[in-house]
Parts: sequence; structure tokens; C-alpha cells
Amino acid sequence: MGDPPTTGGDAAAPPRALWRRLAAPAGAIAAVAAAFAYVGTVDPNEPGHYPACPLLRYTGIYCPGCGGLRSAHAFVHGDLGTALGANAAAVVGYGVFFVLWALWAVRAARGVPGATWRISVPPVLWWLTGASVLVFSVVRNLPMGSALAP
Repeated sequence: MGDPPTTGGDAAAPPRALWRRLAAPAGAIAAVAAAFAYVGTVDPNEPGHYPACPLLRYTGIYCPGCGGLRSAHAFVHGDLGTALGANAAAVVGYGVFFVLWALWAVRAARGVPGATWRISVPPVLWWLTGASVLVFSVVRNLPMGSALAP
């Protein structure tokens, strides 16, 4: 009679469908687009729409995020100069996010194993990012860095 058919224990798992591989990156970009659409619609320059930054309110010190909503609003409306003036670090963050998202989406589309769960960032980049945000926060609160203040 012959050997019974194998159940595929040794065979590689079939690749997932493209739409399944792209579901997580598509969901992430949809959530970010919805957030930007909301901020683009509800103007943070008008009082009463968003809460004030507690650090700024109680200490007068600009946090790294101060001006971020105004920056996003200007960015959505295509005013890059105003966006940079409101929070330059946020604009850089938008670009970094898009590059990382694009890498994620391309890797997921190609079926790279683990692409939908992890993009490796070396620890040195995390430390450099933290140091950059710290320097940005300090400089924007000094008289010489007033151009970085929102």
C-alpha cells in the first residue's frame, strides 16, 4: 500500500496573503492619518479645543512637545515653515515616523519574517534620540534658542 501521506510537518508554512501581511501597517497609518485629520480640522490655535501643557502652565518651561499640535495643524495644511516654527522636533519626528512606517510596510509586503512585529533599532539610536530631545528641550527654553520656542 505504501507510506501514508505526510501532513506537512517538515514543509515550510505557506506565506500569508498580501492583505494579511499589510493589515498592521495599514491600520497604523490609518490611525495616524485620522489623528492628523482631526488636528487639521480642529484648530489648536483657537482656545478651548485642547488642554494646555501642564509643564508650561505651572512652570513656564516649554516641554519637547509644546507646539506639537500647532505644528501638526500647520503641517496638514501644507505650511512647513509654520510647522517648523511651532515645533521643529515634531516635524523631524513626522519624517522619521514615515520612513520607519514605509520600511515596515515594504518588509511586510515582501513577506520578511517578523516584519509585522519588529523593526530593529540599535540602542545607540535610542540614546541619540533621547539626547537630541533633551538638548532641544533645554535650548528652546534659553534666550539664545528662542527661535525654537513655539
